[in-house]
Amino acid sequence: MSENVMKQIEIGKVVVNIGIGQVGDDVEKAVNLLEKLTDKQPVKAESKEASKTFGKRSGLNIGAFVTLRGEEAREFLEKVLPAKDELDADAFDGNGNFSFGISEYIDVPGVDYDADIGMMGFEVAVNLERPGYRVKKRDHKPTSVGKEHQVSNDEGREFVDENFEVEVNE
Repeated sequence: MSENVMKQIEIGKVVVNIGIGQVGDDVEKAVNLLEKLTDKQPVKAESKEASKTFGKRSGLNIGAFVTLRGEEAREFLEKVLPAKDELDADAFDGNGNFSFGISEYIDVPGVDYDADIGMMGFEVAVNLERPGYRVKKRDHKPTSVGKEHQVSNDEGREFVDENFEVEVNE
């Protein structure tokens, strides 16, 4: 008997983020780096609230991010995960999703140093889900997805190990 297709795990989305935390030329460098890595137009992240503690006004560009879905998400992970030899078990959030950081973009195979960008790292957040998971997000009838349909950490680790050949440390 074949495996139930509704139980197969797939990549829901991948978010690539560079948080600068301050206004200036580094935000444009982050945008250029994300374009170089993903071939997509990044969105500039704005500060949300005015904060006297951190000295930021709301609406200032303090970072950039790109969201990838489908085959683009898989191709991006295949491109950047070789820069990570292993992932920590702590990288998984309890629902099979995981995140990791690359400290310098030149660690990614095939990406060369760009003097205009300088040295910069980025963060990657990966959402794993099963078919039908988006039912949870319907506007007219908010529902929850049953426990047996959610992706567990063990299933997420197994997915990463099988599909991207990255070892997960306990």
